[in-house]
Amino acid sequence: MKQIVADAGLIAKCGLYCAACGAYLKEKCGGCEKNQSASWCGVRKCCNENNYKSCADCKKFKDARECGVFNNFISKTIGFFLRSSRPKCIDRIKQTGYEEYAREMAEKRTGTIKP
Repeated sequence: MKQIVADAGLIAKCGLYCAACGAYLKEKCGGCEKNQSASWCGVRKCCNENNYKSCADCKKFKDARECGVFNNFISKTIGFFLRSSRPKCIDRIKQTGYEEYAREMAEKRTGTIKP
């Protein structure tokens, strides 16, 4: 099994931290950037089309909560049940930058910021 490391390349387009995800650690997923089977993900598609590393780089919406692709009913429901706040993750990336965010998440050994 992989270890949780600080790697800004393992931050998902939506702000989750892939390096702390169970599927990534068990080598069942390469993370958001390498997961070619994630073509269903609208956030990933939007970021790739606009050449954004994540929603933190979005120029259209100052707050990711305003974006219908990022903040839709399904993502809110999943976030509620998994106790995960992708908007808080994006806000933190904006505050600290990618490298520091990855370091913090690895240190806390978590893939998300709680609501």
